[in-house]
Amino acid sequence: MPRADASRIVGSATYSLLMPAPQYPAATRLDVVDDLFGHRVPDPYRWLEDPATPAAQEWLAGQDRLARTYLDPLPWRSRLRTRLQELLAAGVITAPSWRGARSFFERRTAEQEHAVLLVGEADGAERTLLDPAGLDPAGTTTLDAWQPDKEGRLLAYQLSSGGDEESAIRVLAVDSGEDVDGPIDRTRYSPVAWLPGGDAFYYVRRLPPQDVPTGEEQFHRRVLLHRIGTDPATDVIVHGAGLDKTNYYGVSVSRDGRWLAVTASAGTAPRTDVWLADLTAGSVSAPELRAIQVGVDARTDVHVGRDGRLYVFTDREAPRGRLCVTSPTAPTYETWVDLLPEDPEAVLEDFAILDDLAEPVLLVARTRHAVSELGTHRLADGTATGSVELPGLGSLGGLSERPEGGAEAWFGYTDHLTPPCVYVYDGRSGALCKYADPPGSVALPPMHAEQITYDSADGTPVRMFVLSARARPDEPRPTILYGYGGFGVPLTPGYAASILTWVEAGGVYAIANLRGGSEEGEAWHRAGMREHKQRVFDDFACAADRLIADGWTAPERLGISGGSNGGLLVGAALTQHPDRFSAVVCSAPLLDMVRYEQFGLGETWNDEYGTAGLPEELVWLLSYSPYHHVIDGTRYPATLFTVFDSDTRVDPMHARKMCAALQHATAAEAPILLRRERDVGHGARSVSRTVDLSVDTMSFLAAHTGLTM
Repeated sequence: MPRADASRIVGSATYSLLMPAPQYPAATRLDVVDDLFGHRVPDPYRWLEDPATPAAQEWLAGQDRLARTYLDPLPWRSRLRTRLQELLAAGVITAPSWRGARSFFERRTAEQEHAVLLVGEADGAERTLLDPAGLDPAGTTTLDAWQPDKEGRLLAYQLSSGGDEESAIRVLAVDSGEDVDGPIDRTRYSPVAWLPGGDAFYYVRRLPPQDVPTGEEQFHRRVLLHRIGTDPATDVIVHGAGLDKTNYYGVSVSRDGRWLAVTASAGTAPRTDVWLADLTAGSVSAPELRAIQVGVDARTDVHVGRDGRLYVFTDREAPRGRLCVTSPTAPTYETWVDLLPEDPEAVLEDFAILDDLAEPVLLVARTRHAVSELGTHRLADGTATGSVELPGLGSLGGLSERPEGGAEAWFGYTDHLTPPCVYVYDGRSGALCKYADPPGSVALPPMHAEQITYDSADGTPVRMFVLSARARPDEPRPTILYGYGGFGVPLTPGYAASILTWVEAGGVYAIANLRGGSEEGEAWHRAGMREHKQRVFDDFACAADRLIADGWTAPERLGISGGSNGGLLVGAALTQHPDRFSAVVCSAPLLDMVRYEQFGLGETWNDEYGTAGLPEELVWLLSYSPYHHVIDGTRYPATLFTVFDSDTRVDPMHARKMCAALQHATAAEAPILLRRERDVGHGARSVSRTVDLSVDTMSFLAAHTGLTM
């Protein structure tokens, strides 16, 4: 293959990459056009939706060879790998879940591919309960979820393999570490709610494939009761029949075993139905679930406290969240009384009840512009009594107390320069102390973190974290702009080896808190969903403009990165503003927004995006669908698609079709590449595979923005 000099002048730096000229695998363009409500919608690469055909297999093999031809010779790969491994050696530690004197937690050391689940005993001894790498030395098995029973004697856990996230529930005896029940299949994303005594639990399971229409095997969930030691085929359905096929369910049982709470949301819609049953009033296999909230456009969850009150966590008439109390025996909306009213600026995230005190305390976690805060309130009436100073401008998670009551609460903490660690708050003294450090020690580079505010296209203020070794820009530098902007997911400060490596090498890393997330509450989410999705893309483009205007970077030194819904974001950015960026990394993306509902879990997302099955909503989708906005003869930036063959959430067909379209259309010499992996999916992966992916994406971005190490 001939070689071409890809020298470029970037700011004041010159770099030269000697690479093969792009010679893309042949991709037939078919004359496929759908007529949808009067719109002619071309789809020339529909044949790439099925990767098993001989033509698709040949095309994919060619893309595999092309990707390695470009990625393997890129400079700095060895240094990137070494530094990433050093920074990831900090490891992971999670906050404990207590059951009496026992604690359950996860930890990963520098030598481990996955975090392991441990149990801590009253005497301080620790034992490993589950080690995914021990179960599967290939590293393709992941621990997706776990839940100890109320006494800490049994533990329900869920494993999946090969990245498919098709979890099965098993139960082990904590004393012996041996399985005593399961597996129960079709339990992807299932919660587990134990009854006291450990004899039974409620959980969520899909109906058997033969009992649902073809193509709907990922839907039709039900809430069931399982008794330990019995055949799952005999489990009794207690809720879900006749409800929305895309419903996701939550289940919980109060500490005393009296109250069963069930929630339901249609797909990822930002609203929940809520039911409550008094299990002492009838059989646990046929609970009388009474509606607390049904058909209301709000998210709500409930928890029966040890004091007998029903705590209602809701954004109903409170987009930033509020906490109400009522009686579980008569919990109608009219009886809800604000314990924590909505804060006009901070978003309510979590709470813990510390009741083994003369005056019980409500410990409350909020975020203000994506940064965590912790405050104390009187449990009786919610009166604020103080604030707890956190270690930095970071994120806390997993706030929890002892289920049987106590005076302490634990939570995990991280920020841009702090690997995940655990703190404990003591309500008796008001002291916050380090409870557990990450298992590894790392040398961290100097980094300055600043949160700035800029105006989007419609004048809305949007915030962005800018991370650099310098407090102020000195010259345009290689920069990565990252965003997500969807599903109410906030981007909060956190430790990331890839960010630290980039900044240490002299780059700038920016994280934009776009509409569509929940950094400013549910209203911020809704301002970037459905017919408002273009606002998210505008927020992102204006973030790039601000970085350029402030002198942090320049278009030829600016790369963008996003995955999943963030892959849609950068796909829209590169088609709407191809001259604003030099490089794009688009991971596990949605890109064909006309047909996204027909693949993976797409049908569960149509409340976020809209559906092509309705004329008005099809217009929303067509207005930005990246695949349908690729224009022949455009000079597109260097683009790397990363996909995972076992991804059962976002089908890799999106990236395949978009890659073919861009390779056909681009007038630039910058490469358009497709990197795919096998035996891994949308979710968790081993450390070594995380490093492999990061080395490819970071070296690609470095090469096309001029970063040197």
